Amino acid sequence: MLGTLTETQIDRLLRSETVGRIACVAGSRVYAVPVTYVYDGTAIYGHTGDGMKVRMMRENPNVCFEVDHMQNMTNWESVIAWGRFEELRGTSAAHAMGLLMDRLLPLMPSQTATPHDIAPSETHRRDVAQRPAVVYRIVLTEKTGRFEKR
Repeated sequence: MLGTLTETQIDRLLRSETVGRIACVAGSRVYAVPVTYVYDGTAIYGHTGDGMKVRMMRENPNVCFEVDHMQNMTNWESVIAWGRFEELRGTSAAHAMGLLMDRLLPLMPSQTATPHDIAPSETHRRDVAQRPAVVYRIVLTEKTGRFEKR
């Protein structure tokens, strides 16, 4: 059976997953990329290097976000949302990093996988390639969801 997710089911799926996909467009180029994220009920928060995705979202802040949960090919849920990219700095960036760390650190496989003793304000300054890092949010303006259950 195919169906449409309710607002409550959409919210649950967005909160339960940690990897989604951002699609952005600038000029004539479309780019979709997986990202780790946290959802607070209003916005998607992320942390990334200063690369193509960020350059494109700066040029055109209107983006699409997709997340799904698949048990198998006939049991799945998917949410597509639209929103606006906002680059965060200062206390807003520190708050977002706190949300990300609270959500993602418990999922790390070991204490050596990430520096647990670094404060959120220090962790968002550089990415693993030592490029300046960007903390951002996507304020969602529209959401839709579908499912299939067998």
